[in-house]
Amino acid sequence: MRIAVNTRFLLEGKLEGIGRFTYEIFKRVTCAHSEHEFLFYFDRPFSDVFIFGENVTPVKLFPPARHPYLWYWYFERSIPTALRKHNVSAFLSTDGYLSLKADVPSSTLIHDLNFEETPENLPWLTRQYYLYYFKLFARHADRLQTVSEFSKQDIHDRYKVPLDKIDVVYNGAHERFQPIGDDAIQSFRSTHTSGAPYFVFVGALNPRKNVGRLLQAFDLLKSTTDLPHKLLIVGEKMFLTDEIESAYKNMQRTDQVVFAGRLDNEPLHKSIAAADALILPSTYEGFGIPLVEAMQCGVPVLAADATALPEVTGDAGLLFDPLNIDSIRNAMVRMATDRAERESYAALALERSREFSWDRSAERYWQSFEKMMSDAGSL
Repeated sequence: MRIAVNTRFLLEGKLEGIGRFTYEIFKRVTCAHSEHEFLFYFDRPFSDVFIFGENVTPVKLFPPARHPYLWYWYFERSIPTALRKHNVSAFLSTDGYLSLKADVPSSTLIHDLNFEETPENLPWLTRQYYLYYFKLFARHADRLQTVSEFSKQDIHDRYKVPLDKIDVVYNGAHERFQPIGDDAIQSFRSTHTSGAPYFVFVGALNPRKNVGRLLQAFDLLKSTTDLPHKLLIVGEKMFLTDEIESAYKNMQRTDQVVFAGRLDNEPLHKSIAAADALILPSTYEGFGIPLVEAMQCGVPVLAADATALPEVTGDAGLLFDPLNIDSIRNAMVRMATDRAERESYAALALERSREFSWDRSAERYWQSFEKMMSDAGSL
């Protein structure tokens, strides 16, 4: 069978989110199913590191699809033309996009619908494209995947896609995220937090990450306790960060907050592994990969009791109300002050992380593909 795959987010040195998911899944799927031929559709020059075996053939299509007008051209003209030319049996996508003109069984993975929840956070033209096309993609797909039971229900509720058409394929985390020794912990803390223990937040600094309330809660913690902890913020600023800047300017203890910016692989790993806990206060998440990264490091997690975060957290950490400053503050205080409980959560975190392996996710993805092809009468 010849299978075409949308691999436009496989960008060397920039594997994040969708790109990481695509890489981890298809690295395993192509190796496990050498009986099939895979055509990887790229929209720009590609790296050979993404050609996982002899059964993978790269194809560069035009145009580079990084703008709503070009998205339309790429998926509604370039893709269907290529599918016919290459005589493929199926088209697979992992970024939510699909070709409405594809005449072969097609599936796409929608990670979440955050743009439906907070459309105002997107540029106007991108917003219009997402709000118009993604429901069409979801309804047109022969089968859908998503990364959590929460997102599965959300897609069903908003787009009226039958639940039995949607399969859950969890995210995983890179194998580099492992516990580190005491010396490495102290070395990282000495460099970044003057030796102090700390809570770490990892994520883009956009409004739905709720960093403004996190700063307020941390400031309240510092003004009402003697805890030595600092707050390490890891992530690039995006647009609409007025709330974060306002909260930071109004803090009494700005000296206790460290903005580390975006960290590369190894420093990112250590920033999580050396923390007392990772905190994720988002008001909307389809999954929450930093939770799994922390759990693999044996680091307890503090997560908002909202959307997909309780599903991912399980019993590996504490939940709080993301809209309540006191609730966020109290969760941090509890994790910082009760060492026995923190160590218990650390052990539970390691155990919980085993539920989110890329090997298992690749198997689930392939099972979803086989369901689609069976329903189409092609298996």
